Amino acid sequence: MIDKNISISYKEYSSVGELSAEDRALVEAAIQAQKTSYAPYSRFNVGAAVRLADGTIVKGSNQENAASPSGLCAERTALFAAGAQHPGVPIVSMAIAGGPGMTLCDEPATPCGACRQVMAECQMVGGRPISVIMTGARAIWKFDSVDDVLPLIFHSLDPK
Repeated sequence: MIDKNISISYKEYSSVGELSAEDRALVEAAIQAQKTSYAPYSRFNVGAAVRLADGTIVKGSNQENAASPSGLCAERTALFAAGAQHPGVPIVSMAIAGGPGMTLCDEPATPCGACRQVMAECQMVGGRPISVIMTGARAIWKFDSVDDVLPLIFHSLDPK
């Protein structure tokens, strides 16, 4: 038997003002996207924004439906919109902002497992790491790669 460990690393910031101008703009886009959320059932509003390699920012928000689970999370809305509107342009970073009633949680809202897997596949297809910024009112977490938010990624497209 071999005992193994997985570790992740991330940076924690106490305010948006500590981020680079580029990351700050992406977080602000995610917060703007949160305002377009349609969440009458969960009342938990989430916005996401992705920056593409060409500098384009694509936003998405969670969209619920009475015929649950017909809705879609903000992260996948943004990722799928980016793929549909800008095919072949890699994603370089993503910001997520969420909380109840259009506010931010104190600690960052984190993506669900399905969103993390879609993020992982977008990273694989793009051939480069996607940094992930999770935004809260009292803390902001920045991960250098999707691998840090989803270790042991399912690699159905792995060319090995």
